[in-house]
Amino acid sequence: MTTKTPAQKQRLIRRRFSRRDFVKLGALAASAVSHSPLAGQTSELSRKGPRKRVIIMGAGLAGLSAAYELDRAGHDVAVLEAQVRPGGRVETLRSPFSDGLYAETGAARIPDNHDLTLKYVKAFGLSLTPFYPEDGDYLNVVRGQPAQRRNPSDESEGTVAEDNPLGSILKEVGNPSAPEWPGASLLHYDEISVLERLRQLGLSDKTISTVVLGAASLEDLGTISALYALRQRANELTETTKFKIEGGNDQLPKEFARRLSDRIRYGAGVTGIKQDPDRVEVFYEQLGASRKLAGDYLVCTLPFPVLRAIRVEPEFSPGKQRAIEELQYGSVTRSLVQVSQRFWKKSGANGFARTDDPAEVWHATWDQPGPRGVLAFYLRGKRARLVAQLDRQRQEEFVLNQLGRVHPGLRDYAENIVTKIWNKDRWAKGAYFLARPGQMAELYPHVATPEGRVFFAGEHTSPWPTWMQGALQSGVRAAREVNDAV
Repeated sequence: MTTKTPAQKQRLIRRRFSRRDFVKLGALAASAVSHSPLAGQTSELSRKGPRKRVIIMGAGLAGLSAAYELDRAGHDVAVLEAQVRPGGRVETLRSPFSDGLYAETGAARIPDNHDLTLKYVKAFGLSLTPFYPEDGDYLNVVRGQPAQRRNPSDESEGTVAEDNPLGSILKEVGNPSAPEWPGASLLHYDEISVLERLRQLGLSDKTISTVVLGAASLEDLGTISALYALRQRANELTETTKFKIEGGNDQLPKEFARRLSDRIRYGAGVTGIKQDPDRVEVFYEQLGASRKLAGDYLVCTLPFPVLRAIRVEPEFSPGKQRAIEELQYGSVTRSLVQVSQRFWKKSGANGFARTDDPAEVWHATWDQPGPRGVLAFYLRGKRARLVAQLDRQRQEEFVLNQLGRVHPGLRDYAENIVTKIWNKDRWAKGAYFLARPGQMAELYPHVATPEGRVFFAGEHTSPWPTWMQGALQSGVRAAREVNDAV
């Protein structure tokens, strides 16, 4: 049997999942669902008992999927969304760019093992395109110089080499989506940070920086639970490539919203929750007017930093309240730079890179037509917080300097820069749940547990935090909990 090169494998993947040929992807999604721990959650809900009045707080993917499944089961749902668009942290920008270009400020990638995401994409008739291009060189930039040329297969983080010291640990981690996970035997990994664990394995700081190139600094790794990181890595083991939705990832929440139609109330910022043994009331502001909505149950999908500012009566249990107050959320900025020409192609590059700053660089429009393009400059952690403190002019100067190290000559072609700072987004206040050492054991058990008539969803309550898959899974799970509630 002939062994395929990485480039051949990537070409095969792209042929198999071309944008116009969705049949095989549908088969993959169906197979993945049938063999997945989610299999029992992805079948259509069958209403139990009388019709329930359910309030959903938030029209991100978690709230939309919960509302969609409950609505299909025959329940009466009302979605309160503070913004005037659906999607939450799935946000596709179009209007700032020329020539019909678009790029993602939030959730951007869909791994091919994210079965529930693929299921909804297929059900709504949406098309996928590979996230990474087949052609051109990928760059590693260290100390300001391109240090290594990489092929597309190196962009997939879902494999672990046999000699990788993490391999044996990941086998021990098991299936992170199993109901009993993590179990007492794994909790010692939560007592230390990722950085500590990697050092225990004998890796030098220089080697660690190479392993996580573009993703995190050593300082950031010192603030993240090793158990949290191992779960993230274990989820990637069966991944082979990543996709995005043709036309923009916001097509997915828009399709949910179209099907829910008048059940969504936009511009409705929640200010309070009150429940008793018989019902739950939600107080919200809409165009300066105070309003109230009553229901039998509530599904809260708000990120915990946003939930902290909402009045709750009676208070949630001490464990839940502590989780709401203390859970850490990751800092992310993404700067989108429109250029007049895709000038990096002259040197054989395709626009994608990882740097030791650390940062990731994507050519967000590689599959969109025209001479212009949009580069995404993606920062996490401390670097993201530093950029967030700068005024707009200094932000733009910083981005041009840093991106210029990756793609020299950028200033001659740059036309527009838009920066999204997720920590400053009023309705998110952070990019995603990110556990500190100790939080997986002490706080995480309380994150998804119901409080009376209030149920919880969102990527932070899921085995797939940070991903669209996590938001969708949590919404489906919360819908089932409400449907089963007596």
